[in-house]
Amino acid sequence: MNPFYVFFLRILITVPVSVLTWLISYFFMNNGFWMSGLIGAGVGAFTYWISGIIIVHRWMKSKGLKRKEFRFIQDNLEDARIKMTRLHRALMAIRHWPSGRQRKDFIKVTKRIYQLVQKEPRRFYQAESFFYSHLDSAVELAEKYVFLSSQPKKDWELERSLTETRKTLQELMVHVDKDLRSVLANDIDDLHYEIDVAKHNIKKLKDEKTIDESRRLK
Repeated sequence: MNPFYVFFLRILITVPVSVLTWLISYFFMNNGFWMSGLIGAGVGAFTYWISGIIIVHRWMKSKGLKRKEFRFIQDNLEDARIKMTRLHRALMAIRHWPSGRQRKDFIKVTKRIYQLVQKEPRRFYQAESFFYSHLDSAVELAEKYVFLSSQPKKDWELERSLTETRKTLQELMVHVDKDLRSVLANDIDDLHYEIDVAKHNIKKLKDEKTIDESRRLK
């Protein structure tokens, strides 16, 4: 759920309620200017608080989530956000130009998985391997690579370790690509279904047109 959207919607509700309360208190209840202001601010604060609860509750209900489940997913997303920041920083710090394009694609894929789950929290269960395993491994490997490659002197053993780390990161990229496909699996199935329906309808229209033309020729 987009925090900015929730904040904007709460403000959009709170401000008119607060102003209307102040006007009623000042002009119709004969309270003083400052007292009306305090009453309006109090009602506004309550409105802001309760509107947040209602908005989040309705959104969770529309997504088929319970509050505990939603909080669990949000906590995991926050942990993942921190890890992704570390991962992206480390990947951008790697000075290996041949793999530069792959690393940029890796960053895009991880961001896409995160955005999809943030928008549709139930997708989290289709990407558990990413959040619980692949992301952690990628962070550790990328940061370790940056640390080792920054050493002033590199012997054969260190160079071999760096090469092995790059290969392992590339293998992880393949697994993360699969994670993204898992997150999109239902959407792909729905698309195939819609394509089949569309093809069936097109064929039906063509058959009806052929039959009509045959009748006219007779």
